This record gives sequence, structure tokens and C-alpha cells, in this order.
Amino acid sequence: MQSSQIRLNKATGEWVIYAPSRRKRPQDFQQACQEKSLVDHSQDTCPFCHQNNAHPEPSILEMFNSESTNWQTRVVSNKFPALNFYENPKRILEGIYMTIPGYGHHEVVIESPDHQLTIATMSVWEIEIIIETYRQRYLKLMADPKIMMVIIFRNHGQGAGASLRHPHSQIIATSIVPSHRRIQEAEAQRYFDHWAECVYCHILNFEIEEQKRIIVENDLFVAFVPFAAEVPFEIWIIPRHHQADFGSITPEEKTAFAMILKDVLSRLYNKLNNPDYNYVINTAARYKAEEPQLHWYCQIRPRLTTPAGFELGSGMSINPSIPEADAAFLRMNN
Repeated sequence: MQSSQIRLNKATGEWVIYAPSRRKRPQDFQQACQEKSLVDHSQDTCPFCHQNNAHPEPSILEMFNSESTNWQTRVVSNKFPALNFYENPKRILEGIYMTIPGYGHHEVVIESPDHQLTIATMSVWEIEIIIETYRQRYLKLMADPKIMMVIIFRNHGQGAGASLRHPHSQIIATSIVPSHRRIQEAEAQRYFDHWAECVYCHILNFEIEEQKRIIVENDLFVAFVPFAAEVPFEIWIIPRHHQADFGSITPEEKTAFAMILKDVLSRLYNKLNNPDYNYVINTAARYKAEEPQLHWYCQIRPRLTTPAGFELGSGMSINPSIPEADAAFLRMNN
């Protein structure tokens, strides 16, 4: 397997992961029209469907169904990993440049044995098992002292980067924290130093009071379109109880999170005709889990627009939709 590498852009302070093993995928660098067939991978040939796996990837973790007759979720190593756990994450200077061997973990969470499902069409219990799978892997990966951050994310649809239709999400654990996350942490710290309050709690309380951008809420979570949403129908799902670390989620919160995640994604599925989207669980980096200024949340970004030259040149987003109108549309009964 070819080694991964992480390089630092000296001009921006951003890290870039180079993962040559991912070039082994046959669809890489092909035209979009050729990639469509991979997203439409049939159930007869899908590598995540158990009946097609004479020699399946070894399981890292399996959660069983209610009858204990088959796996409900299954975690395996990504066959084309962005990072590898056998590397040594020691900084290396190459002239004026800095690089790090690509140490980390890259896992796939197969969310169901049913090829046709997606989270919007699953039961709350099935989604709760996915969340518990996330939690267990998150805690296990963060137990590695070389890991600084764990990213849990889901790519749904071709436009969001998915190469298989079978319901799945991914987990990447890295030995570095990217600068954009450090900027968010620094902004939250400045806010807390000035106001003695978590900025996310402040936002959450105001959104609950104003109700203009709320989509749905329950006793433990609130889903809303953020005031400065960068894309149409961007959604944040935030726990009401302040906690920086996703790994601290309680059993009651798992159920409530599953309920609101299904509700929100079902609204997108029904009202926007099952759009491509990404979601990510934004959680504290190592050493930040108990910080009073940080607050974990799930961020959902439908892929309804394409960034162009202005976004690239300015770093700003142009959103053709209004957050209050998006929230009102999603609030309406089907």
C-alpha cells in the first residue's frame, strides 16, 4: 500500500492530505457521466451487501440486530484509506517545507445490511444503533494518544462524494488539527473570554427564543437553519445541554439525536427530492473535551449549489436562498 503524506501550505497554514492509495479506485479522474454507474451500484454487486462477500473485510466492530441473528451496523477499514495507522506522525523538514507521514485511521461504517435504505427511511432504532456505533469508535480512536481529532461524516449521493449507494458513513482520525478548526476554537475562546458564555449556547438560546429559523426541536436537541447559513438549507442540530465532546452523549441523548436526525433528513428527502448532502459531527479536538466554550453539533449541508470563482477567490459564500425562508419551507407539514 502506498504511504499517505500530510503537507503544510506555508502561505495559508492549511494541511493537505496526499493519499495515493485512493487513486487505485477505478472511477478516479473519470468524467462525471462515467461515475454515475458507480453510485448506482446494484445490490447484486455491492461490496457492502453481505451476500456478495465471499471474503469480507475483517470487522472492526459489529452491532447486532434486535434478534441477534445478523449484524445491524458493521465497521471496516477503508480499502482506499486517506491515512494509515502504521505511519509515524513525526514532523519532517524538506527544505523550507514541512511534511508528516500520514498517520491516522480511516474507517467505513456500513449503516445497514439493507442496500435500499438511507437514514431518512430508517427507523429511529436503526439510526440509534448507527449513533452508538459512532460513539464506540470515537472513544476507541481517541484512546490512541497520537490522534488529535476524529471526524465522523456521511456523504450521501454522487454530488456529495459518495461512490456507493449502500448506506454508509465514514470516520477519519488524524494526528493533526486543521487550521480552520483551530480558528473556530479561537473564535469560541475569544467569545467566552468577552461574554463568559459559550457562543453556541448563546446562538441556541436566541434561536429558540426567536423561532424564525427553527425546523424542529425535542427535549434534548434543536435543529435550525443558521442565521449565516453558507449554502441553501444548511442545518445545525445542537444538543441543548452544553458539552464539547460527542463521546459524552448519554443514552437518552442518543435516542433524541436519532429522532431529530431522522426528522430533519426525512424533510430534506421528501421536500427536496432526496438531495445529495454531507453531514459531519463537529466535536472537540484532543485536550478540548472539557472546555466551557466549545459545543459539539451535527452540521448538514445539502449540495444544491456549486461554488465558483468568487467563492474560490474571496473565501466567502454566495447563498441564493434566505435562511428564514428555508426553515419555513422545511417546517411545513408534508
